[in-house]
Amino acid sequence: MAKQNVAEQFVDILTRAGVKRLYGVVGDSLNPVVDAIRRTPAIDWIQVRHEEVAAFAAGAEAQLTGKLAACAGSCGPGNLHLINGLYDAHRSMAPVLALASQIPSSEIGLGYFQETHPDQLFRECSHYSELISNPQQMPRVLQTAIQHAIGRGGVSVLALPGDIASAPAPDKAIDHALVTSRPSVRPGDAEIDRLAALIDGAKRVTLFCGSGTAGAHAEVMEFAERIKSPIGHALRGKEWIQYDNKYDVGMSGLLGYGAAYEATHECDLLILLGTDFPYNAFLPDDVKIVQVDVRPEHLGRRSKLDLAVWGDVKETLRSLTPRVKEKTDRRFLDKMLKKHADALEGVVKAYTRKVDKHVPIHPEYVASVLDELADDDAVFTVDTGMCNVWAARYISPNGRRRIIGSFSHGSMANALPQAIGAQFIDRGRQVVSMSGDGGFSMLMGDFLTLVQYDLPVKVVLFNNSSLGMVELEMLVAGLPSYGTTNHNPDFAAIARAAGAYGVRVEKPKQLAGALKDAFKHKGPALVDIVTDPNALSIPPKISAEMVSGFALSAGKIVLDGGVGRMLQMARSNLRNVPRP
Repeated sequence: MAKQNVAEQFVDILTRAGVKRLYGVVGDSLNPVVDAIRRTPAIDWIQVRHEEVAAFAAGAEAQLTGKLAACAGSCGPGNLHLINGLYDAHRSMAPVLALASQIPSSEIGLGYFQETHPDQLFRECSHYSELISNPQQMPRVLQTAIQHAIGRGGVSVLALPGDIASAPAPDKAIDHALVTSRPSVRPGDAEIDRLAALIDGAKRVTLFCGSGTAGAHAEVMEFAERIKSPIGHALRGKEWIQYDNKYDVGMSGLLGYGAAYEATHECDLLILLGTDFPYNAFLPDDVKIVQVDVRPEHLGRRSKLDLAVWGDVKETLRSLTPRVKEKTDRRFLDKMLKKHADALEGVVKAYTRKVDKHVPIHPEYVASVLDELADDDAVFTVDTGMCNVWAARYISPNGRRRIIGSFSHGSMANALPQAIGAQFIDRGRQVVSMSGDGGFSMLMGDFLTLVQYDLPVKVVLFNNSSLGMVELEMLVAGLPSYGTTNHNPDFAAIARAAGAYGVRVEKPKQLAGALKDAFKHKGPALVDIVTDPNALSIPPKISAEMVSGFALSAGKIVLDGGVGRMLQMARSNLRNVPRP
């Protein structure tokens, strides 16, 4: 039996860690690893057209599965292209291993062709970033990188010179047992007792939930019922907490709607559950605040805390709920539910008036129809910008759907690459990329990846020929829009030329049929929808600082748009309010 080289050992360890795919672009320094993958049936090489796409795809796969995913780039410029997608994965706590192949080890430090120092460049967007400069470091360095990515939730980067990858693997290498999942973290009894005392002493408690409530829906609902608390959420918490929630009062932040802002400011105790909500200007500064988070470095980063609790939301609530006294006074909860329904009633008409005649098409209407026609277990990947608004307000979570975006990093062009990673996990599951024309055109080359692998991703393109969110920021700042207009081609024609299904929609009556036909198509499809660039209506009391700094709107509803089926849910929740 031939002796293993380092590249083969590297690939073997990745497969033991559960990695199914390595996304990347080939290059000479990466060739030994790619060749090892070619000869290993348990793992596939996924050829993309841009390394940034590789990192976004791996990050999406990791977010959807909760397991380690991987990407790679060749030396110098190749692996530098990974950095934006790796920043996004790291800030999303997605366990991703990035292989940054390196120039020949004997040339490092001598200004060689394509020389960079990836072990230094990627440190800010990773938990672990190291150079393998000697075969004897394998497999221990790789195992350490894997454990950092999985254990801490985020990115690990390994720089591997091509000559080291081709070298014989060390004899008697120690293969450690690999960490492949994270443990639960339960707070101590003292912290639970202190939190219970704060809750028992408060008359009006509000819960504000983020992505850390994943897997804890039942526990949050039981807790809210016990303390009669309204529940608001951040954008990343939407998919986990909004469905089957009779305590829902909407979302806070620049894209917010409903009564979430009032609920967080009119309570006397605010409990932040699994959220590192970045916009501290939307948080109150005159109420008691408790934060529960599995990452202690997140505690107190946004606001002054009266109690910091280090633990999983699920385990914390399992311990806490039996210890708090059940509240009987529903007046605060009912007041917030009523405010929430009233707020949604006031904006829902924005997309319902004459939508079958309005040209260009209301983007709100597009999102509403998409929500109705998409599968109940669809995965939505959402471009940053106005697509975030439409997804936040119109895509209805149900416990089976997933909504992935660059919600923490805020990168353009994330939706299509993330859809690639999502679709590779399960070709039979519907994956919808909610793309803006700006984001789609930025990494449009990887639409060819859909065609090459016959991935049945459905790209729903909100084409308003502008960078809409940037125009909004300029408008509110009193500046004329400049540099925000896109001169776009017929994207549907480009899709057809690439060998995919493509259709262009310019009239509202064409929309439902076009989406249905695209969803029925077995391969990749693009629906190019010409939408109204003037869809935004800005409340009169908003200031420049409120948008450009993502700060507080005096009107609480920063963008005046519809809210789709959330109004129906809010009306239903009002049935729980006792009548006099």
